Amino acid sequence: MTEPTDPENPHELYQRIGLEMANTYQAVPSKMFGLECLKIDGKMFAGFSEGGMVFKLTGDAHREALALEGSKLFDPSKQNRAMKAWVQVTAAHAQSWHQFAEKSLEFVRDTVKRK
Repeated sequence: MTEPTDPENPHELYQRIGLEMANTYQAVPSKMFGLECLKIDGKMFAGFSEGGMVFKLTGDAHREALALEGSKLFDPSKQNRAMKAWVQVTAAHAQSWHQFAEKSLEFVRDTVKRK
């Protein structure tokens, strides 16, 4: 499991998580919404925005992420059009990023398989 090495550099932690996701699950670094992201089976499951990570989540994982202080629904447009399944988690909770990245990857992979 990836652990933060420098709480002052959340982008470095995001990159380490991305590398681990690529090596373990064949996730692919990409860009979407003008931000760095990680994709699985061609679908975005996590990204880096405004010093925090964003995750596509459902159920308990979504509620848990949103309950963290400073977390919010992700609004890439910045025009009050938040994406309901996406939660942006601040760097204050970077110790949870890896866990949410795995849950997000599983959710997106399962969604793709059902189609």
